[in-house]
Amino acid sequence: MSTLAHTMMTTARSAESGLAGPGELDRYPYADAPAGGRVGPPAWDADPELGRGSRRSASNRGRGLHGQLVQQLGQMIVSGDLGADRPLVPEEIGQRFEVSRTVVRESLRVLEAKGLVSARPNVGTRVRPVSDWNLLDQDIIEWRAFGPQRDDQRRELSELRWTIEPLAARLAAGHGREEVQQRLSDMVEIMGHAMGQGDALTFARADSEFHSLLIQVAGNRMLEHLSGIVSAALQVSGGPLTGCERPNEASLGHHGRIVDALAGGDGAAAEAAMRQLLMVHPEVERVVPGPR
Repeated sequence: MSTLAHTMMTTARSAESGLAGPGELDRYPYADAPAGGRVGPPAWDADPELGRGSRRSASNRGRGLHGQLVQQLGQMIVSGDLGADRPLVPEEIGQRFEVSRTVVRESLRVLEAKGLVSARPNVGTRVRPVSDWNLLDQDIIEWRAFGPQRDDQRRELSELRWTIEPLAARLAAGHGREEVQQRLSDMVEIMGHAMGQGDALTFARADSEFHSLLIQVAGNRMLEHLSGIVSAALQVSGGPLTGCERPNEASLGHHGRIVDALAGGDGAAAEAAMRQLLMVHPEVERVVPGPR
């Protein structure tokens, strides 16, 4: 096993076990919006333990107060608990989550950058409609994938990967460099060892790096900016599956064929191998139709 493979597998095994897994994101009951009439402020008092409880669970993932609040408010907005045009009063948020005005202000700025809220003079901060969200933001991808929109999110991610990755594989065949080829080969080696040992965490990390690197070396800067989306898609488990999300010999073999095609400068073969990889499992056919 290469030094890189050994290091990566060792690091993965020693990762903090308190990290939240798929489907384990913090979820809390919030009061529904009042029926009829003007939408009022959030019903923060629906759960008296909300602020303290959410902060404890989030801290288990190593988040600071700022990150925890972004996570909580972001999930509430994406899940629909805080609907479009809902006012967000900083003072109420600070009291409910027991955080300072500075933490609230910085958290709302992050959410504004993601397109989830808007702040205007004499209007205040309000939740924006879905059409304004930055749906390519990795946090929003995660929140949607584990919320009520999970099916749509996973379908859209599968369709997006089907569009991006075969093209990236073809382009990468014309931009191969020795160090890149070695890195990709290392990732396949790591995945093989991890699969043999039942080490799903190491497999997933190597798989994510493989696909991100492939896009980054395609020689297209616009595609390169989408590499983070593919990484986010690989971290979203459940729902429609691709070959990357169920480690097996077929999946590993297609990864290896992609590397071989890149080494030979064969863009068509690299593209074909990537399409085969994304269609390893029949479930995907219900999500993304095969080429006509």
